Amino acid sequence: MDQAGEHMKVQVLQENLQRGLTIVGRAVAARSTLPITANVLLQTDRGRLKLAATDLDISICAWIGAKIDEEGATTVPSRLIGDFVSQLPPATVSIEVPGNGRQLRLECARNDSTINAMDSEDFPRIPELRDGVTLAFDPKALRRAIERVEFAAATDDSRPVLTGVHVKTDGVRLTLAAADGFRLAVADITLAESPSESVEVIIPSRALRELSRLVGESNEQVEMRINPQRTQVLFAMTDVEMVAQLIQGHSRTTTS
Repeated sequence: MDQAGEHMKVQVLQENLQRGLTIVGRAVAARSTLPITANVLLQTDRGRLKLAATDLDISICAWIGAKIDEEGATTVPSRLIGDFVSQLPPATVSIEVPGNGRQLRLECARNDSTINAMDSEDFPRIPELRDGVTLAFDPKALRRAIERVEFAAATDDSRPVLTGVHVKTDGVRLTLAAADGFRLAVADITLAESPSESVEVIIPSRALRELSRLVGESNEQVEMRINPQRTQVLFAMTDVEMVAQLIQGHSRTTTS
């Protein structure tokens, strides 16, 4: 039986679609035993088109403006749709999932392509962090701090705790620290206000590198939320969100 969500018909601008695919493409699994994680999710969401990708450790979502003729969702290989869209002229792209939902059709000017699709119901659920302690960052201060510490994290997975960045609050001061056993890097950020409760977590250095790219030269405030279980962290801007799994354990990095 067809999935109700596998019918979709939307129109978007090529440059917006390409930008969105580039953003979420950073989270597409390069190698995985779960084939659908090589796909990108396309889903109508409250008047916009949501793009999402995950490798199960990091998930990135981006929202772009769209004219929605029919609500729905599907997933297609990230590389295939990315390659096709990047070759299109800067015009309106029509995206349609017809019939049984097994294919996605794209049309733009005189270009059209049909890509095999996989059921959106099989796509890993991306966590929605609605509760938990929340912090707000100036984007430039956040990016500067990340660049000062993430390089010092270990790349060897034999000690996972050292592959992360230790993040701890003390009133309005937030300290980031990373160490691989040979070097230590520390950076402080002054928050606009103290969080509702103290924070001490270990964020994967890769997640912070991706966050730094997402922030780029933006002047938009970045919100960070940690779930009550202290297992996941969300970084959110207006049109982009990233969720990462926190590293469990105790860092020996000292930040005093």
